[in-house]
Amino acid sequence: MKRRVVVTGLGAITPIGNSIDSFWNSIKEGKNGIDNITLFDTEDFKVKLAAEVKDFNAEEYIGKKDAKRLDRYTQLALVAAKECMKDSNIDLDKVDRERFGVLFGSGIGGLMTIENQIITMLNRGPSRVSPLTIPASISNIAAGTIAIEFGLLGTCLSVTTACATSTHCIGEAFRGIRDGYMDRALVGGSEASICKFGISGFQALTALSRSEDKNRASIPFDKDRNGFVMGEGAAALILEDLDSALERGAKIYGEVVGYGTTCDAYHITSPNLDGNGAYRAMRDAINDARINTSDINYVNAHGTSTEINDKVETLAIKQAFGENAKDVYVSSTKSMTGHLLGAAGAVEAIISIKALEDGFVPATINYVNKDEECDLNLVVNEGIKKEIDYTMSNSLGFGGHNGSVIFKKWRGK
Repeated sequence: MKRRVVVTGLGAITPIGNSIDSFWNSIKEGKNGIDNITLFDTEDFKVKLAAEVKDFNAEEYIGKKDAKRLDRYTQLALVAAKECMKDSNIDLDKVDRERFGVLFGSGIGGLMTIENQIITMLNRGPSRVSPLTIPASISNIAAGTIAIEFGLLGTCLSVTTACATSTHCIGEAFRGIRDGYMDRALVGGSEASICKFGISGFQALTALSRSEDKNRASIPFDKDRNGFVMGEGAAALILEDLDSALERGAKIYGEVVGYGTTCDAYHITSPNLDGNGAYRAMRDAINDARINTSDINYVNAHGTSTEINDKVETLAIKQAFGENAKDVYVSSTKSMTGHLLGAAGAVEAIISIKALEDGFVPATINYVNKDEECDLNLVVNEGIKKEIDYTMSNSLGFGGHNGSVIFKKWRGK
């Protein structure tokens, strides 16, 4: 018998808030986290804007030792994980740690460490490269660090599927708990790629917006969109078997009810132009949840603000929802947070869950010009206060990786 899976803890550090409460309040207010890059000098760069985490001193959050030896992406992951564990109120001495998993990923990993240590090698020689270079930079080390921090002995995986990374972490943990392989898991993603090397690479790919107006840079579904804005941060969730959550009297934020994952098998960066891969992920998630498309009230779209993604995702949503596509609310909160790459799915899952809990549909901010090819039921510029029962969160990654998860409002067993 398949078990029900609920969300019992949340943690986040983002460009618009360094805690769950501040983050969610900023989402409701439509706060823009995009501004001029401060992490490095952009004089020689065509890209000037990013969505940085503000007021972040790693030592204040995780101590001097961890701040020194961990890459920024793992620092952020640990901050989010700590808030999430505290929020869950789990007594680790009273649960089976061998059945407590960690599924936490990063699309790129420790890019800042790689950049800094290559500079060190070129300027000072290979003997001066830090012995912590490899463990600090590999993309699984955030998951390992979280497991070590809390002594979690169950499944420990780091899924890496580009921008779909943390959605897949959530979905795979959901399946693992539902099918009895784990009782609970800390899941999510982290990214910190706002450095010269990271921005250079995406700039060369012509994927980033070159707008110097922070209010017209990340503009998903807007006709004038011209690329995404790099974001950074981390988000973590506790997924738990319902019976275990009820037994310990946990606060339940919502229920995970469906998951779909597919591949375009089409191109290393572009989605299939017919939207078929994204459509099938949504279709499979809906079938997995055993609901109708009319039951879903809100879709948090991948919505990157690139010309192709937003057009293709529109096609996919219309194909998945059919006649109901004209009724389901759609928005992209990347208009506020920028694109957090591997952490985006977890950040947007939290938004989708809080939307259920709070009865609020967030907006795509800074939307001005309608695109006839993105003719969805878009929530723009101001969110809507509305009771909702089901939300869907979509993530589409380079390499053709697609993931959709569906959450249900918690109204009691």
